[in-house]
Amino acid sequence: MKKLGIIGLDTSHAVQFTRSLNQDHPPAEFAGFRVTAAVAEGSREIESSRSRIAAYSELVRAMGVELVADADALVQRVDAVLLETNDGRLHLRQLLPVLRAGKPAFIDKPVAASLADVLVIYQLAAHYRVPIFSSSALRFVPELAGIRAGELGEIQGCDTFSPCPLEATHPDLFWYGIHGVELLHTLMGPGCLSVSRTHTTRCDFVTGVWPEGQIGTFRGRRDAAGNYQSGFGGTVYGSLGIRTVGRFLGYELLLREICRFFRTGLPPVTPAETEEIYLFMEAADESRSRKGASVLLAEVRERAELASRTRFHSYL
Repeated sequence: MKKLGIIGLDTSHAVQFTRSLNQDHPPAEFAGFRVTAAVAEGSREIESSRSRIAAYSELVRAMGVELVADADALVQRVDAVLLETNDGRLHLRQLLPVLRAGKPAFIDKPVAASLADVLVIYQLAAHYRVPIFSSSALRFVPELAGIRAGELGEIQGCDTFSPCPLEATHPDLFWYGIHGVELLHTLMGPGCLSVSRTHTTRCDFVTGVWPEGQIGTFRGRRDAAGNYQSGFGGTVYGSLGIRTVGRFLGYELLLREICRFFRTGLPPVTPAETEEIYLFMEAADESRSRKGASVLLAEVRERAELASRTRFHSYL
């Protein structure tokens, strides 16, 4: 049995993953894994996170999970780690003991709260030779695999949407818009050149241009008060047809990929793919600050790489 540890009990994902893995008779894809220990951390500034920690701690404890003091204690007890803290600003600090201990890790969204820190995390993982990955569950909706394999021919464009409430401590799309942005990149593939963004209190609309003239868009939705508005999906335009995609089917599809990753050590999403998603979102913030002007991703990447170099060496 592989023992899994959780860092962060301020998200329902921690409870849902534990419930799926620690059931008496798990399905074959979850067999051989069990959450055995957790660190009851989370954001102390974000109310929606802080208010959940106590209740979620009791829920996982009732499923046989030992609560330990910190990540240093956790890595001595487990084979792999689920980093679940909602607050991406904490992830770099929380992940360091995991990487130094050589434990593979899944990092729940967002990887970090800046592109520079995303780059540092992947640089440190490479330095310590520890496999990690991060992904939205939407990436693993079954219908996407066939489209990526060519069922619709050449992908000529794509429009996606997801909830996009904003959180003041994080770049706008990092907090929740990442789900729709990841769906867009799963379908369009890498190489986006430029981004422009229109922002209102109720919506964000981001347009990306890819190398051969393809256009991909993301619509981030929220209600008039700026709160969560449900709904995930999109439309793919291929040379052989058009298809609606992306209906959210729950977290077990993602958990299946996490377990496969912990078995094989092979991440289903490359660092380059994930880094480009965060590059796209940070460029969208830059476009907002420029009143919707188009922003070259290469320009944003250069600035983030410069910032990441100093930070990387400070953590060695």
